[in-house]
Amino acid sequence: MKSLFLTLSICITVLSYGKEGQPNDDSIFVRMIFDEALENGEAYENLRSLCKDVGARITGSAEAKMAVKWGKKVLESYEFDKVYLQEIEVPHWERGTTESCWIENEQGDVAKMHVLALGGSVGTNGLMEGEVVMVNSIEEMNELGKEEIKGKIVFFNKAFDQKLLQTFRAYGACIAQRHIGANEAGKLEAKAVVIRSLASSTDEHPHTGSTRYEEGVDSIPAAAISTVDADILAEWVSKGKVMLKLEMDCRHYENEISHNVIAEMTGNQDNKIITFGGHLDSWDVGEGAHDDGAGVVHSIEALRILKKLGYQPKHTLRCVLFMNEENGNFGGKNYARIAHEKGEEHICAIESDRGGFLPIGFDVWGTDKQVQMVMQYADMMEDFQLYKFKPGYSGVDIRPLKEYYPDMIQLGMAISSQRYFDYHHSAADVFENVNKRELHLGAAAMAAIIYLMDKTL
Repeated sequence: MKSLFLTLSICITVLSYGKEGQPNDDSIFVRMIFDEALENGEAYENLRSLCKDVGARITGSAEAKMAVKWGKKVLESYEFDKVYLQEIEVPHWERGTTESCWIENEQGDVAKMHVLALGGSVGTNGLMEGEVVMVNSIEEMNELGKEEIKGKIVFFNKAFDQKLLQTFRAYGACIAQRHIGANEAGKLEAKAVVIRSLASSTDEHPHTGSTRYEEGVDSIPAAAISTVDADILAEWVSKGKVMLKLEMDCRHYENEISHNVIAEMTGNQDNKIITFGGHLDSWDVGEGAHDDGAGVVHSIEALRILKKLGYQPKHTLRCVLFMNEENGNFGGKNYARIAHEKGEEHICAIESDRGGFLPIGFDVWGTDKQVQMVMQYADMMEDFQLYKFKPGYSGVDIRPLKEYYPDMIQLGMAISSQRYFDYHHSAADVFENVNKRELHLGAAAMAAIIYLMDKTL
């Protein structure tokens, strides 16, 4: 019965094709995409292998090198038209030995904090100690001025706004304290910075992420403590003077040579390119399952499904596993630069970098006309529980393409984000916290939007 149903589905699909080989009923082919993903999907097993056989994959590490080999082997196993590596130069930072952090109040009470160095931070050169100054923003710190900040440890305690239904908006409102907090505190001659982890939940997992320093500004250590510990520290500071002791052994090394991993299905009408992908690197804690192992396997699976269904694309479909999104985006920047230098014509880029949760649609970065082009499929896609097709952000890896191809359309997969920041950049981002069905639905959504963009553009 199963084989009979599949045969009938294929016959209906063939009959629905017009003279020029384009489907008259896209929903039939999209239905086949979802059937393949849900019945025969390989994304979950690929994610297990990436997480368990390779592990966390911070740029410049041995694991990152193994991830490149893993990606090339998996792509080659599907016998796509082309599989190759694109060489790039990337930074190499390591956190070193396990970080340690304690707080002590005026009564001599001591509490140990759960802590992670922020990516790119300098070390403390042994055990560092300083009085804590608590602020909720860079602006509040600047208002205090150098007189209050110099020689102290700044504690940025801005929390997620729990009223915001879109958790990425809550994240965006807090990200400055992680990204430039240490740099700005360094200008005021602070001794170090600790931040409240950028997380929506209250738990003991600290969340890392990149921080950056300007040339000419003294680099000071920067770390994140868990949201549970941030609440404890805030309560202690509200009652009196608190000293914080911090030890981190972070180190920078010479840049490394790494690679973007690329696979293609060649277009049968022109050389125009549709790029889609996720980033192969991750932070060095957890396994990078949601961020962004999910996006990697979404993209591989999307190309596998289209090939399995015998789809012949108009334009070249290029799956890119980007390296170094987390701390420099040199994979995305160099991919765009190389594309431009080679004279390639890029018309569309799609990214999955928001986790392996339930997909709900796509954010669209383009002109009003391009947004409307995507919107024509909204009613059909609602049948597959994809309903969000609105102007929005695409993704860090594909964003540099816009600098060279301003007229292209870009899309970012939108997901149900309520749990994403429970895991993001933390030790909790492991394979076991990814739901198989939601992951496979994401792969189907990716394949469907690639098909529709290839057909329409």
